[in-house]
Amino acid sequence: MTTRTFWLAQMEKIARPVLEAAASNRLRKEMARYSKNPNTALTALGRTLAGLAPWLELEAVFDAKERQLQKEFRQLALASIAHAVDPTNPEKLDFSDANGTGEQPLVAAAFLAHALIRAPKQLIKQLSEVTRQQLLHEFRCSRDLLQHDDDSWVLFAAMVEAALHQLGDPNCDLLRINHAFSLLDQWYVGDGIYGDGTSFANDYYNSFVIQPMLVDLVKRYPVIATNPQPQDLSFPTKVMARGTRFAQLQELLINTDGTYPVYGRLMCYRFGCFQHLAQAALQGFLPETLSGGQVRSALTAVMKKVLSAPDTFDKHGFLTVGVYGSQPTMGEPEINLGSCYLCLGVMLPLGLSEITSFWADPATDWTAKKIWSGQPVQRDQAYQE
Repeated sequence: MTTRTFWLAQMEKIARPVLEAAASNRLRKEMARYSKNPNTALTALGRTLAGLAPWLELEAVFDAKERQLQKEFRQLALASIAHAVDPTNPEKLDFSDANGTGEQPLVAAAFLAHALIRAPKQLIKQLSEVTRQQLLHEFRCSRDLLQHDDDSWVLFAAMVEAALHQLGDPNCDLLRINHAFSLLDQWYVGDGIYGDGTSFANDYYNSFVIQPMLVDLVKRYPVIATNPQPQDLSFPTKVMARGTRFAQLQELLINTDGTYPVYGRLMCYRFGCFQHLAQAALQGFLPETLSGGQVRSALTAVMKKVLSAPDTFDKHGFLTVGVYGSQPTMGEPEINLGSCYLCLGVMLPLGLSEITSFWADPATDWTAKKIWSGQPVQRDQAYQE
């Protein structure tokens, strides 16, 4: 089994139960087994598609089996979105607080929006006109939810606005994206890391949400202000330089055996904590000191370690809450089963063709393995602007 084949097998095992349930219009019923909150279903679908989107978008798939799997999953994704937004469907998913779901539908909608931004050809252009209009309506509904202005929720609002723009809404408000850029720049604390608002918490939220969303937004909307100032023009360059440094920090966290430090909130997203490193590999902004083969080897080690735990999946094939197997007490109150599917963010490099250096480079020891086997390693240096 090649490394890519291993990744595909793990991706399929994690994602298939969600996509099959959503495409057959039974995701709400499946998720009701785990949570009374009806938002769990959209949470699972949005995060699943956000992780798979670059692979769904990939055109250069040469292996026949992979091509067939991709075709199937593209169809499942489109059917899932159609059911999710159909107003005549009793199992329609919640993008607003109409059913007492609280603020969380905005978060779930933002991850679905992120999926659309990552796969415009396959998840936007392939939609029927009816579904596109229904999706526009649902994203607009999510605007009515409480919009925090003092933490990274500004990125959720910005991502929804980006999706509205990509779906062709003439009344989208791109200044919400500009507002998020302005606040995130103010919240930058140094050495490639942003605060979640004005306060700093030592956790993986820069990789779970902040940097992946910020990078994808700034790549698509580098300048929004009508009369951009010098700081507006320089912001994309700063974001990418900071992102490169943060990717380097992420690689340093992967231990010789594929374990990694478990600290801070939301750790039940498992290896989704390395989404940013995976995105840096996908989009080509890894630091020069890290080869594709080195990052591939490190992320593969993490997957193998995490997925070797018993009880990672329940008898229905869905993920359990935990870091290493089923550890429900590690989940926060806002964590539900659907949240755990952010782990698929580690799969972003599947959006690279098998002939790219990430997949074709020979396997290479990552930094921790080099250090603890006595190999020469460059010393780490903080990033200064």
